[in-house]
Amino acid sequence: MKSIVIITSGQPATNPRLVKEADTLVEAGYEVKVIYQYRDEWAAHLDKQLLVQKKWEAICVGGTPVSDKWLYLLTRLHHKIAQLFLKRLGFKSLAALGRCTPLLIKKAKKTKANLYIAHNLAALPVAVKAAKTNQAMAGFDAEDFHRYEETDNDSDPLVKLKIAVEDQYIPQLDYLTVASPLIGEAYTKLYPQVKNTTILNTFGIQQLAAKKTKSEQVLKLFWFSQTIGANRGLESVIEAMGLAKPCRLQLHLLGAYQEATQAYFDQIAVQHSLTEGAIVYHHPIPEQELFSFAQQFDIGLATEIGYPKNRDICLTNKIFTYVQAGLCIVASNTTAQQQLMSAYPGMGLTFGSAKELAAMFATYANNPVLLRTHQQQALKYAHETLNWEEEQKKFLFIIKQLDLRQNNSH
Repeated sequence: MKSIVIITSGQPATNPRLVKEADTLVEAGYEVKVIYQYRDEWAAHLDKQLLVQKKWEAICVGGTPVSDKWLYLLTRLHHKIAQLFLKRLGFKSLAALGRCTPLLIKKAKKTKANLYIAHNLAALPVAVKAAKTNQAMAGFDAEDFHRYEETDNDSDPLVKLKIAVEDQYIPQLDYLTVASPLIGEAYTKLYPQVKNTTILNTFGIQQLAAKKTKSEQVLKLFWFSQTIGANRGLESVIEAMGLAKPCRLQLHLLGAYQEATQAYFDQIAVQHSLTEGAIVYHHPIPEQELFSFAQQFDIGLATEIGYPKNRDICLTNKIFTYVQAGLCIVASNTTAQQQLMSAYPGMGLTFGSAKELAAMFATYANNPVLLRTHQQQALKYAHETLNWEEEQKKFLFIIKQLDLRQNNSH
């Protein structure tokens, strides 16, 4: 096996897991191409900075609002019509799954490779179809439990479509990787014939300057995502900040956001009597800058709300970013996050309510020694086990096993 194509219905800058896999494969001697589609302008800006540094080729299909504008508009219209047919008539089509799924299929089939790897659900049919066309192999990295990403309602048209896609294409895979042990268990129950391997969302060991001690008696909280939005647990954080007074707390949010989003959270802050400046907003930054940026804060917040099912069993990039930055971790008590925090004790705490969260903020604000101890333990895990240097070994083992199977079949 010499050539590998990775497919996503997102953009490289929005999928650090894809970027890590592509980099790892190139370093292992494989020729790698990434086929993707445009989704957001802020990500396109970050893509420009990211892709010039990479040794793999990135191919964008389906146009953008700037380049191939008419194709972009046509695919948007096609996607919206397909979604309407799905919602009103229950008509399941791959065009309803992603804006460019049909074009991704067309491009991937024409791009010959030994292995096609899908990096989200809209890319799964692409990888399987391209592999079949080119007599190659197909893999899928399930970063989420996809059928229940938006809702647990099996009668929802989109859930029905996702179930149909998983049922049709997952059994045809040559390998399946997942981003948390619980996602792996969920897929094993559905497809016991398809073995899956957990590869955590960790990052490479960061060689950062020594972390500064907490200053000004202000406890700085940090949360980030691709987008800042409602129903991500931030409402409870702001409520807890109000309950934790007179402790001095400041919440920093990093991600793409609209003015309406900022107004929404600022209004919640006012309701809980927080002073102006208690919440600070930051626009997205390149991934390679994220760790040093995060290091200036004290606590990393992982505030998954536990619904739908995917949010309860997934492990996001957040926790592992905080680990590499040496932050103390405060995580909501979803099943997956409790399991992780139990497996790696002493790097933070889990909470189940705003009241419990407020008590934790007060504990750390009044006990800087405990805060520092948890930060140092997180950094210890970062260097010893919770890093991509360890996780990539499992990934490369899978790829090399496929290579052996392919060679033996010839």
